Amino acid sequence: MDNQLFIALLNPAISLTLAAAFLLLWLYRRRRSHLLMVAVAFTGSAIGFMLQYFVLPVGLPVSRLLSTLSFTIAVLALAGAVIARYGRTPPWGQMGLLALGGLAGFAWFMFVEQHLTWRVFSINFAFGGICLVVAAELKAISGRGAIERMMIALALLSAANFLIRPVAAMALYGSYQSYDGFYSSFYWTTAVLSHAVFSLLIALSLFTDEALVMMHKLHSDSLTDPLSGLLNRRGFEAKASALLETCARMNLPAALIAADLDRFKALNDRYGHAAGDRVIVEFAARLRMAAGTRAVAGRLGGEEFAVLLPMTDLAAARLFADAVRTVFSSAEIDGLPPETRVTASFGIAARAGDESLAELTHRADEALYHVKRGGRDGVRVSYQHVPEDLPSMVMLRPA
Repeated sequence: MDNQLFIALLNPAISLTLAAAFLLLWLYRRRRSHLLMVAVAFTGSAIGFMLQYFVLPVGLPVSRLLSTLSFTIAVLALAGAVIARYGRTPPWGQMGLLALGGLAGFAWFMFVEQHLTWRVFSINFAFGGICLVVAAELKAISGRGAIERMMIALALLSAANFLIRPVAAMALYGSYQSYDGFYSSFYWTTAVLSHAVFSLLIALSLFTDEALVMMHKLHSDSLTDPLSGLLNRRGFEAKASALLETCARMNLPAALIAADLDRFKALNDRYGHAAGDRVIVEFAARLRMAAGTRAVAGRLGGEEFAVLLPMTDLAAARLFADAVRTVFSSAEIDGLPPETRVTASFGIAARAGDESLAELTHRADEALYHVKRGGRDGVRVSYQHVPEDLPSMVMLRPA
């Protein structure tokens, strides 16, 4: 294969391959709209390079203008995709003005004052400015990780590539008045190679980012109960154990609440599993709302739930449980007759000494068991150390 033809096809082949990969990824994950923007960017890049080497019937000037327009769309789409990926609204106005300025300069030096070097400067400087905008937007992200720092570095290197490389090439090898010898020049060779390198680096960074997001989601899904949205038993035990260790290290109190829906099997048998699921969802929503972000709430299986409350003593945990019990029992649940009242029972244990999660859970379950035997729809507190003349479990019910 002729070297010139190989160089001509190298970047379009790379860009189209990456465009297809990101399009397939977007088809699999439609909510990640920035992936489609990346596919559009690499498609525009491929078209831009093809139009640099092959002249359309409309003539060379228009073909080169269309090529530059394709490159501009590619840069804007990629810049917008990278910024949108990290939850920020792309500054389309600012980037659009830079792009329009570059295109206007290119068109002026193509159709009015024909000068190839200034066409090169016009569009490269515009692209460099857009890269700097991307870097500035990414630097504003709080809690940046390795991938974010890599993207900032790539944005800055891309800006340097667009702003410094053309000037250096022209200073070393002179300016260009026409396309004669342009495609074998140092400037164009470095442009082709730098595009290939930066395209692959950016694509690999974005692919790595997607892989990490998917791994995080899989891990999160493995710890989450799909019906209630709370942690499952595995997730609850892991996070609650970690929270207990934190409380112990900081010498803070913690309380565990075990909860169970009353007569749930009978409710399922009478009204069906769909109604039972709605009861689970309603109770989980009440727990989640009351727990907020500092507590750890989970569905341990069936109608069993648990909440670990940090920085909470028995009195506060009792108020928490009784509030959830009262609000839940008075709620109307879709799929159940309006007069149907669904209740829940709660057992509470406050951590004593270096008590483990298993030991704390055992005491809370014992308290819950006594609520069930005592008529349900109540709250019982377990005391670790009590005077001999007091029972180890005290029933707490509203007057």
